Amino acid sequence: MCVRRSLVGLTFCTCYLASYLTNKVADAHWWTFASCVLETGLGRDQQQFKAIPVFLTLHNVAEVIICGYQKCFQKEKTSPAKICSALFLLAAAGCLPFNDSQFNPDGYFWAIIHLLCVGAYKILQKSQKPSALSDIDQQYLNYIFSVVLLAFASHPTGDLFSVLDFPFLYFYRFHGSCCASGFLGFFLMFSTVKLKNLLAPGQCAAWIFFAKIITAGLSILLFDAILTSATTGCLLLGALGEALLVFSERKSS
Repeated sequence: MCVRRSLVGLTFCTCYLASYLTNKVADAHWWTFASCVLETGLGRDQQQFKAIPVFLTLHNVAEVIICGYQKCFQKEKTSPAKICSALFLLAAAGCLPFNDSQFNPDGYFWAIIHLLCVGAYKILQKSQKPSALSDIDQQYLNYIFSVVLLAFASHPTGDLFSVLDFPFLYFYRFHGSCCASGFLGFFLMFSTVKLKNLLAPGQCAAWIFFAKIITAGLSILLFDAILTSATTGCLLLGALGEALLVFSERKSS
């Protein structure tokens, strides 16, 4: 059983790393807007960032939203470690826009939309009664809804008419990267479901944190990312906040 859990964890980390790096190479996504809404893909917001660690740090604010909801509305008892974690994550994300040398307003706009939707989606998952649908079935429904939503959203977002103007539209590398990103995104979803079903919440959180650290570190080495000392400090503060979150999850489970 221990070997099986390790294999599932390593598979998840591999899919997580490959999905993010391939999505970075693709440089665009056809399912961008819907991905932001339902967390079924990496989303357009990541594409606006030169540094993947910046996106991951902002993405962690969704955990702050969940923590605040549980504390304020469900009146759950929150450990000091989790409160400190939420404060660190919020401070790191709040300071990033003022210290990001590659600041992009569009990127941060979509990041805010993304994290709000992810937070709301996770709150819905935690607050609803156990569903007759399995986790895999729910993810399939998310994908289907994303495609339908994208079809209607492509016009108001401007994607419908700007497709032909995309400079890499006729490059095989772009289409190959998009296909690879889509397949890897599916395998990432599948391995995530397996990870959550097989491991306790604390162990699952530890594997996700480990995957994020590897992905963030390798992305800095592989891609051009300008990280100042202030930006690095924000990223390290976010990592510390997530480490405390993992600690609180493992302690509670």
